[in-house]
Amino acid sequence: MSQTVISNSISYIIFIISLIIVGISLISVIFPALIISTTYDFPNTLEPLEISPWLFPLSFSIIASLFIGFLYKSKKLPSFLYSGIKFLLNFEISKKTSIITGSVILLIYIIFSSGELLIDEKTQWPDYYILEEALEIWPSTDHWSVYIAEQNTRYVRMFLLDFSQNVLENIKILPFLASILVIVFTALITTQIAKKRFAGIISMLILLQSVTFTDFDTIAVYENFWVLFYLISIYSINKKWWYASPITYILAIFSKAFVATYFWMNLMFIYRSEIPKKSKIILFLSYAVVITITYAIFESSRSIIYNEIITFDFDSFLNGFAGWGNSMQVDPLAILFIFPLIVGLFKKSLNGVKQADSILILIIGTIIAAPLVSFVTDFYFILPYRFIPFIVAMAIGIGVLLAKENSTQ
Repeated sequence: MSQTVISNSISYIIFIISLIIVGISLISVIFPALIISTTYDFPNTLEPLEISPWLFPLSFSIIASLFIGFLYKSKKLPSFLYSGIKFLLNFEISKKTSIITGSVILLIYIIFSSGELLIDEKTQWPDYYILEEALEIWPSTDHWSVYIAEQNTRYVRMFLLDFSQNVLENIKILPFLASILVIVFTALITTQIAKKRFAGIISMLILLQSVTFTDFDTIAVYENFWVLFYLISIYSINKKWWYASPITYILAIFSKAFVATYFWMNLMFIYRSEIPKKSKIILFLSYAVVITITYAIFESSRSIIYNEIITFDFDSFLNGFAGWGNSMQVDPLAILFIFPLIVGLFKKSLNGVKQADSILILIIGTIIAAPLVSFVTDFYFILPYRFIPFIVAMAIGIGVLLAKENSTQ
């Protein structure tokens, strides 16, 4: 069997899995009470088939996008639309222009967001009191409350927050810097995959329009260290310093254990990467070592902390899908465009942009991570900030759609 056939078969499998996961997630948007009405432990009067206001705009978005895509491929679009799409697909900017444009975008973002550094988080998030008490005993995990003890097992995160608070004298500074770098690496990954600097600029704008991202970008208690380290682990795979990928991934895990559910997505990025076969094998083995070490560390802490928070509940797994729909209510672009994006990335993968498959995996992986975590523990609530990697994945995916049609990966 030729490599092309194998590669395309993998693309089809990923696409089908993506349709299933996205389909379940969108059902929870159209019928908000469908899942929870059947999994809720107490009597309720919820109407499982009650339709939300999202049905019409979501249906219109899917049908219109697929219709326009079909007309474009068959060259039956009005000439001005066809020419406009062709222009976007072939438009590119110089490296100098991209740096200047990206810098201006970041500067505007920093100016409008920096005022949030003066806000006392105690007035915003009750969880800050837990973080505050954890910092008082850091690096010890000796506390009667499992919530506070668990905070201090996130060694990288707590070190950075402690540094920001005690050295920089503002606990929000490093979290804000991490969010700025998340924007930068979103653009870098998009440019790397699409081989197009203009696509990177578009991905920055898509990320910055997200309410989910801008609501949490300066928040210390829900910082983005874990997102940043994870993005670096992806970006470095295709660089000369590819060996940094497992290192930054383990930093992400010890910023937030939630990232442990992401490791299989990195394996897909490695598989689709352009690095030599020997480097791929070394990376695969490195990730096996990382997962083993991480498991050993968490297992050693299990009797102290994690034994108290591990449970298994399939109903909670189903409820996790409803969590995505609830969280994305403030980001209509995510709800309306996710299905067309899935189809578009699938077509890109068949047309030669093989890392489009990796972005599909990233999108569905960041959706299903919440149900998986809900399945094994009821310790964490699925708050919207946990979907920031999903927003990043969408931003990258939209940028990748702008890759030239004859691009090869």
